[in-house]
This record gives sequence, structure tokens and C-alpha cells, in this order.
Amino acid sequence: MKHLLLILGLLSTLAWQASVAADPPPAPAAAAAKPATGPVWVKVVTSMGSFTIELLPERAPLTVAHFLKYVDEGHYTQTLFHRVIPNFVIQGGGFDTNFKLKPAPAKIVNESGNGLTNLRGTVGMARPPEPHAGDSQFYVNLFDNAALDPNQTRWGYAVFGKVVEGMDVVDKIGNVATGAKGPFKEDAPLEPVIIESIQRVPAPAGTPAA
Repeated sequence: MKHLLLILGLLSTLAWQASVAADPPPAPAAAAAKPATGPVWVKVVTSMGSFTIELLPERAPLTVAHFLKYVDEGHYTQTLFHRVIPNFVIQGGGFDTNFKLKPAPAKIVNESGNGLTNLRGTVGMARPPEPHAGDSQFYVNLFDNAALDPNQTRWGYAVFGKVVEGMDVVDKIGNVATGAKGPFKEDAPLEPVIIESIQRVPAPAGTPAA
């Protein structure tokens, strides 16, 4: 019970909670970004090292296109991993290095029913309680987090990628000292963990040909 209560309030700008939606509300119009047609990889360069994410457009085409829109616009340059919960997630992509929330007007349809689950190393779209209100913030699972998956009575949190290189860097970020910082009363790294850039990269060495 304590762990479930901890989960509530974590994966949005200010608070996270499960949204009950037995009859899902109408989804917003899809983003104008063009969906990827094949595998895509991005490299996340941080102040603590780098890791590579393989994006999964075959399962989450709208979310991948949405995320790449922010990548290609340079939105993530000099943003923070502003929330770190050991054995749960690291979350970032929304606040600049002064803890100012960056404008992120594009929202995304919730694709949490795509068959991908919140396993360790997967990457998902953070959002407030509204199911279709995710913007630029994303998270990386440090643990198998089944509580973030959808079920028959509520929306989940859409997985759209997985870390394929540098999970040791993700774990290192997941173990930094945290506390009150900026607008956050807890769980913020006491020493800033900066996302220096996120850019498209070629497939990592050893990746099987499509």
C-alpha cells in the first residue's frame, strides 16, 4: 500500500495519479507530426553520461512522432531530470536548468493500450491526470512498474521506447541524492542532472538489420 501511494503523485508536472475511465473520453486530434516508418534511435546526453533510446513507432506511432517533434525542435536542450525515485523512475524534459517550466503546447493522444508494458528500461510519456494531456515530459523505468500499465477501468502511461545502451547511466541518475529543490518539495536531484541534448543517431553497433 505504501508503494502504491508513493506512485500516486509522481508522473506529471506537479502531481500524478491514475485516471479512472471506464468509458474513455474523446481523444484530441492527433499531432501534426509525421509518424516514423521504421526504427529510430535517439541519444540522450546528460551531465552524468549518455544513453540511447530505441523508439518503437510500430507500437506507438503517434507518441514517437510527438516525441521526435520536440527532439527535432531542440526542446530538450538544457532541461532537467527534475524527479528521481529510486527503484521507480527518472523523469525529465519539462523544466529548464532554472526550474522554469518550458512551453510545450503540443499534447498527445494516450497510446497506453499498445501492448507495451512499463518494464525496467522502457521509456514512457508522463502526463497529468487527464489521459490525453502528455506534452514533452518523459520517464525511464528503473524497475518493472506494472502499476503504470492500463487496465479495464483506467488509462495507463504509454510506453514508446526502450533504453538499448547506457542503462548504467540511467541507474546512476536513479541513485542521486534527492530532496526539496526549485518548486518541488521532494524527489528533485540536489545536484542538477542536466539533459544537454537529445538527438537522432544511427542504429547502435550490433543492431540487427530490419
